[in-house]
Amino acid sequence: MSSVQDIRSVPPDLEIPEISTGLPGPGKRVSLALKEYEGTGIHHLLYLPTDWKRGARYPVIVEYAGNGPYHDHFDDVSDGTVEGSRLGYGVSAGKGFIWICMPYVNLVERKNQAEWWGDVDATAEYCRKTVNVACDEYGGDSSALAIAGFSRGAIACNFIGLHDDKIARLWKAFIAFSHYDGVRENWGYAGADRASALVRLKRLKGRPQFICNEGDSCTATEEYIRSTGIKGDFTFQPTFFRNHNDAWVLRDSETRRNLRKWLGNIVKA
Repeated sequence: MSSVQDIRSVPPDLEIPEISTGLPGPGKRVSLALKEYEGTGIHHLLYLPTDWKRGARYPVIVEYAGNGPYHDHFDDVSDGTVEGSRLGYGVSAGKGFIWICMPYVNLVERKNQAEWWGDVDATAEYCRKTVNVACDEYGGDSSALAIAGFSRGAIACNFIGLHDDKIARLWKAFIAFSHYDGVRENWGYAGADRASALVRLKRLKGRPQFICNEGDSCTATEEYIRSTGIKGDFTFQPTFFRNHNDAWVLRDSETRRNLRKWLGNIVKA
């Protein structure tokens, strides 16, 4: 792909399954909640791949959504919900990976937080517990966990995924699309400053990150990471779509092919 284009100029080759009722099963995307949050609005989505079989082990993609409500001049939208997330399905094409869309936990209103973080400690705890359930009950491979996110969710890869040592030790790979923790300090939430971001980044400890951005450049993130002095396994890849929209992974592109190959090599290692 030689130039930046609009996402709608490339027809999708994937369609995310509708949310199903009942128990999880192969090819089903279902809404679930941890026991302590049953009866509240706090929930996550679990997708089991079409090739899922009980007793087998599967790598897991944990995904965090962008902020909502969002709408830009290219008609790209984000509603900030677990239901609106797409990265994990596009990366896996619905096969070979368990896919979990995680909530940001709003403890006060007992609901998923659509904009920014809610309660960060509770969000990280919800993630750890849900991953444990997925591994214990559905064959998730605890040695092959990837965290992914779009926009706010891209920041969440480090902001939530490296929040403390307990959650940081989970991950084998990170996929951040559009934004990165520490690049901008003026978001307005506690911990957005670079000193705090650096504390989190130090918990990465050399594990691989695939960092992508709309357009044809990831320069700002590359320069920021270089400025921290942190050495690591960073892959930078623009999408060559102009859109702030995670639906690019539902379309064939060189970036998607490279991302799939990158993640496949990591979970096989």
